[in-house]
Amino acid sequence: MRYANPLVSVGLPVRNGADRIERVVGSVLNQDHEHLELVICDNASTDDTEEACRRLAAQDSRIAYHRHPVNVGLLNNFVTALRLANGTFFRWVGDDDWLDARCVSRCVETFAEDNRLVLVTTQMAYTGPDGVTRTAPYEGTAFGSDDPVTRFTEMLRLQNESYLLIDPLYGLLRRESLNRIERRNMVNEDQVFSAKLALAGPWGHVSEVLAARTRDYDPAPASAVARKLDVPRWQAHFPTALQCRELLRLLETYDLDSDQRKRAKRAIVRLFIRRQANRGARRSRKLLRIPLELAASMPMRSPLPRAVHQTTADAGHINLRTGE
Repeated sequence: MRYANPLVSVGLPVRNGADRIERVVGSVLNQDHEHLELVICDNASTDDTEEACRRLAAQDSRIAYHRHPVNVGLLNNFVTALRLANGTFFRWVGDDDWLDARCVSRCVETFAEDNRLVLVTTQMAYTGPDGVTRTAPYEGTAFGSDDPVTRFTEMLRLQNESYLLIDPLYGLLRRESLNRIERRNMVNEDQVFSAKLALAGPWGHVSEVLAARTRDYDPAPASAVARKLDVPRWQAHFPTALQCRELLRLLETYDLDSDQRKRAKRAIVRLFIRRQANRGARRSRKLLRIPLELAASMPMRSPLPRAVHQTTADAGHINLRTGE
């Protein structure tokens, strides 16, 4: 199926990103697929984000700027960007992201080659807090399967692998399919949403680095995670259990045969067991570090008896017969 220059919407949710937003906006507007709109959703920023966005919107008619008068939370701001979009295809972009000029066009070409697709992902580069940029190719084929559980199982497998391999939340999505997917604010919601996308239909993948993201992979305290997501604090202490419960609930809403349902449930069990094992290993390493850190903080003491530390003059008084 060929698309005659379809409208592509890019949603940019932002809060207090005045110092970063101009770069990402420039990369979106510089796409070689020119029939696009950029929907900026400002989540009640308290810095100069509003002024920066209004200035950029005045310079390019493809930018639509929306500002929430109060903080509506991270997820609601993402959902608003989608709700305000008009394109046949839609992509989210972060306020510290960057898109290659061919990102949108290469994804649209992939959609045109296969009308089954609901999503097209690309290889991405991630820059960590250490300043090092990393990337890795995804070479699997499971997401192109017509079997929803094959795709679902692959998504859950990757959630225990490297984050470098694939990120469906920052791919190009068919907006009509995306609008049918319910989102629910909770810990690990992004991972649950990725599983829903896997069940929604086959994906395509472009094996080229066409986008870049900045990633802070240092683990945040549970209280900070809960505050950022605007969820009860206790949820941040049981992320995997809540995620698996939500995935099991999700399966009940899909028309799967008994074999597919069993396979999907086994994949959820594997996810839970692997996460618990990883958590136990991290705790063990942390416990092992405690005595080492304590030992390192203690002052150095000589293992020799004090009597050995005598001046040369004192040594002259040793009784040569008894050695005393």
